[in-house]
Amino acid sequence: MHITDIKIWIPATTLLAISLLLYLLAPMLAPFVAAAILAYLGDPLIDQLERFKLSRGLAVTLVFFVLLTFVTLLILLLLPILQEQISGLIQRTPKYLEAIDPLLESLAAKLGITIESLNFKALAKEYWPQDSGSTKNMLLVITQSGSALISAIMFFMLTPIITFYLLRDWDDLLEFIHQLMPHRVRDRVRRLAKQSDSMLSAFIRGQLLVMTTLGALYGAGLSLIGLQFGLLVGVIAGLLSFIPYLGTTIGVLIAAILYMVEYQDWFGLWKVGLVFAIGQALEGYFLTPWLVGDKIGLHPVVVIFAVLAGGQLFGVAGILLALPASSVIAVLIREVVSVYKQSDVYLK
Repeated sequence: MHITDIKIWIPATTLLAISLLLYLLAPMLAPFVAAAILAYLGDPLIDQLERFKLSRGLAVTLVFFVLLTFVTLLILLLLPILQEQISGLIQRTPKYLEAIDPLLESLAAKLGITIESLNFKALAKEYWPQDSGSTKNMLLVITQSGSALISAIMFFMLTPIITFYLLRDWDDLLEFIHQLMPHRVRDRVRRLAKQSDSMLSAFIRGQLLVMTTLGALYGAGLSLIGLQFGLLVGVIAGLLSFIPYLGTTIGVLIAAILYMVEYQDWFGLWKVGLVFAIGQALEGYFLTPWLVGDKIGLHPVVVIFAVLAGGQLFGVAGILLALPASSVIAVLIREVVSVYKQSDVYLK
């Protein structure tokens, strides 16, 4: 085999082996990916504290304590409320399904059309538990399934530990990776890494703030208009807002259905529309331009594909990594296109 072929096959084989290994280990990657994201977000703050003459160890301890306190308070304050709303929604789902039939008939009458009823009432009786005890315990049964419970426990136990060690050794890890690079490509790799970092750092931090703000806004707004499970719907819409239009679309659909079932008032749906319209206006004109900007530069279709593909290949870890990986790939593609346009193949 020619030496040039060896130079090509070694990195290609290494990349293929790493990809296969990640695919096989996907079920256990979630805490490592979450910890890496937290460490990536926290490292600039640690570097800033080091400029104030704090030792790396003390800076890591302070940042880790702040992150841990914030996440713990968020879980303690928000999780019980969401659990109560989820449980309540599960209990009331049979009644909601039964109420859909008259709503469809009413809508058909207003539009002057004839539709064949889907008979959601029969669907509720056939597929949903009717006694309150089984309905109340449905969420408990789901959460206590063996693999799901073990995965959740491992995630919440391992993520803080891995985050601490990654925060402590982040700079050393980056330097180690840098030293492994061949000398002839180090400058190019460093340049591309800086481009990726400048795009990712602002995007990830900004997008997290946008998601949190929208979730709080939608939850508060829907609760104010009297939607019983408004906070839950708002959180879902906020979490999905990183996929363009998906969070708003799902949030509007769920909120509209719940509002109609509760109040039987078609005209009152303008309140739901107003809440999401305000949220979209704030996101489009203030939140995204100020907090995110055009840092990632990916088409919405590419974002949706990346999230779905990441989830399909690597589960939760793939969803977490979808946008960061896509943005890095976009930087690499732009570099390849730039090199191609300067090559003899393109210019001739």
